[in-house]
Amino acid sequence: MESEIWENKAKFKAESERNDFSDVALKEKEKTLYYCDICGRSFSQKGTLTTHKRIHTGEKPYHCDICGTSFSLNHHLTIHKRIHTGEKPYRCDICCKSFSRSCELTTHKHIHTGEKPYHCDICGKSFSGSSNFSRHKRIHTGEKPYHCDICGKTFSGSSDLSKHRRIHTGEKPYHCDICDKSFSVSSDLIIHKRIHTGEKPYHCDICGKSFSQASELTKHKRIHTGEKPYHCVTCGKSFSHGNTLTIHKRIHTGEKPYHCDTCGKAFSQKSNLTTHKRTHTGKKPYHCDICGKSFSETSYLTKHKRLHTGENPYQCDICGKSCSGSTDLTIHVRTHTGEKPFHCDICGKSFSHGNTLTIHRRIHTGEKPYHCDICGKSFSEKGTLTIHKRIHTGEKPYCCDICGKSFSQRPHLAEHKRIHTGETPYLCDICGKSFTQLYNLTTHKRIHTGEKPYNCDICGKSFSENSTLTTHKRIHTVQIFLIKPLSFKLAMSSSDILAV
Repeated sequence: MESEIWENKAKFKAESERNDFSDVALKEKEKTLYYCDICGRSFSQKGTLTTHKRIHTGEKPYHCDICGTSFSLNHHLTIHKRIHTGEKPYRCDICCKSFSRSCELTTHKHIHTGEKPYHCDICGKSFSGSSNFSRHKRIHTGEKPYHCDICGKTFSGSSDLSKHRRIHTGEKPYHCDICDKSFSVSSDLIIHKRIHTGEKPYHCDICGKSFSQASELTKHKRIHTGEKPYHCVTCGKSFSHGNTLTIHKRIHTGEKPYHCDTCGKAFSQKSNLTTHKRTHTGKKPYHCDICGKSFSETSYLTKHKRLHTGENPYQCDICGKSCSGSTDLTIHVRTHTGEKPFHCDICGKSFSHGNTLTIHRRIHTGEKPYHCDICGKSFSEKGTLTIHKRIHTGEKPYCCDICGKSFSQRPHLAEHKRIHTGETPYLCDICGKSFTQLYNLTTHKRIHTGEKPYNCDICGKSFSENSTLTTHKRIHTVQIFLIKPLSFKLAMSSSDILAV
């Protein structure tokens, strides 16, 4: 019994000593915690607190001696310097691809494993990288915590802000070692290099088509699925790509953020500005390998090549008509739907195509931006200038495949062909007579209406055709020609009489 008491006393003593030691350790631990005096957050190391405080102060003590960019952490500077040195120390042991950051390698490996460990509890979408997951969540919350200190624009990701800032600074730190072209974003350089290498690593598992960009594959797959996940809150129209929605919204807002530094013209799309600038430089970088013709836009070249191949891949599901370009099909479909989404803010007239509105506005402004470098004549439309230049060059690119006759304009060829076919598509709704040309129908209708829109400014007589007016005016020219010599003779006769 006595031994048990002593044993219990010993246990109690040992436990008390342990508790005393724990209290001391806890107090010691409390002494070693470092608290942020701004937000109250605690840290076990003083260095970690110092680094944390830079979030509040904005201090960036580590500077890149090559480009001058500053960082709050030395580690971030080390990673940044690899942009300049090209160093990529982290290598994938499956495909041998190299990366400048270990986290990039970890995310990359998920491509091989198919692992997507980050799941969105709102929409169920999965991600292979934590940064992509965090950024995705902001789609649901609408959070945009990164602010541009120059223009105030906000972004959901820090990388988006960094890219955006380069719009203001003009910085393009990523250079192509093949053609020396520079880019503001590293991913743009990677994609660009595939133009030189021809690499298309992204394959469609439905039709087998390959793409140089993952985003292009994602967008392409929606052709098969019909998915259009991006919706316009103004008009309800849906789109298969987020960027297309952004551009579409500018139709409603009128926003044109891209300005030409030569003439000041503004555009809603960056690609349109790039293309527009070629009107000033005359640059046509896209060449047809069949006929050698050059174009300022790759889409023009693609469409042009279909003249050689006869390909018309875009088909109207209403009437079955085939078009060589997707924009041609979109415009054509509007002939069925009657849709005219482009409105003139001066007279209110509506148009089915944006380019038609641009040309129409020049009626109000008097603008004629296309100048002939041979005679100096100006035009409101580029196509009109092209046709006009053929007067000087004598070019007649449209040939009749029946008789070989050539024409400077496509409509003239179409009219000519009706001589061979006997086609008379323009029908008078009053008497039923038909014509090969719309102009002839318009002139014919004046027989029924009695309209005579062409007036002689000498005698006031009116005519239904301009050519008849021109012929009529010669009567006055002949009269003037005859009257003048007669007047001269009469004057001479008078002077002779006076002399006598």
